[in-house]
Amino acid sequence: MLEHKKHNPLIALLGAAALLMSSPVLAQSAAAPEPATSTAAAAPATTDTAATDDSSSSSSSHGGKADVNFVTMFSGATIVVKVVMILLGVCSIISWILLIMKLLDFSSLNRVSNNFLEAYRGARSIADINRIAVSDEFAGNPLADMAAVGTEEVQLSKQAGLQISGEHKDSTLNRAQASIHAVQAGLAKRLSGGLAFLASVGSTGPFIGLFGTVYGIMNSFIGISNSHTTSLAVVAPGIAEALMATGLGLIAAIPAVVMYNVFNTGITQYGTRSEQFVSELMNSLSRQLDKGA
Repeated sequence: MLEHKKHNPLIALLGAAALLMSSPVLAQSAAAPEPATSTAAAAPATTDTAATDDSSSSSSSHGGKADVNFVTMFSGATIVVKVVMILLGVCSIISWILLIMKLLDFSSLNRVSNNFLEAYRGARSIADINRIAVSDEFAGNPLADMAAVGTEEVQLSKQAGLQISGEHKDSTLNRAQASIHAVQAGLAKRLSGGLAFLASVGSTGPFIGLFGTVYGIMNSFIGISNSHTTSLAVVAPGIAEALMATGLGLIAAIPAVVMYNVFNTGITQYGTRSEQFVSELMNSLSRQLDKGA
């Protein structure tokens, strides 16, 4: 009996422990740490995902920069900026076409004029001068045309029965000089063809490009306002497209100004040469009339 009573407290303690473990409150408390563990485990995964997204964003941004070029900037520009770029491109192409045409024209003009002057100074009479001037070799040359109309006027006066070596000499020379000046006026118009276009492109090209730039930047700032971001990746493409319009304006204007100055100088020099030839031709006609030609 005494031994049985001594073991009763131990049995009671074991029974109480079993009851406590089976209690729902304690079971919930024991299970509570598990969500914390899973949350802690999920946190690195979220961080890894964010890092992956940042890496992907950085990679795509880097790839976007590599793909930026004039074609993509043009295709991404607004319609107004595109019209400005196309207009400036067309003006630049026309300017270079004029450059090639004018260079060929001036080269041929000076070469044929040199050959004509060499042949003209070997003539001994008004008839010789006329024969050289109307030859196919010098057809279309301004100096040859001046000599042709001047000598033809003298011959027409002679055929009309006028005393070209006497009392009608001065009137004959005046009519010849008037015909020569008419050819000179046509020469000035011919040589100055296209210069007005070059002057217009040279003076307005930068401002047309600047208009495209202002419009493009304004559109970029509107995009910033609508997207509620100041990220450089959002701003840069629009600004680059806008600045390209100014670049095209300068590309069109600078060569046009240079060409205009070069050709204007060439026209002035040839005009001086033609004036000298007119004086030489009139002296030659007057000399031949004094000789009784």
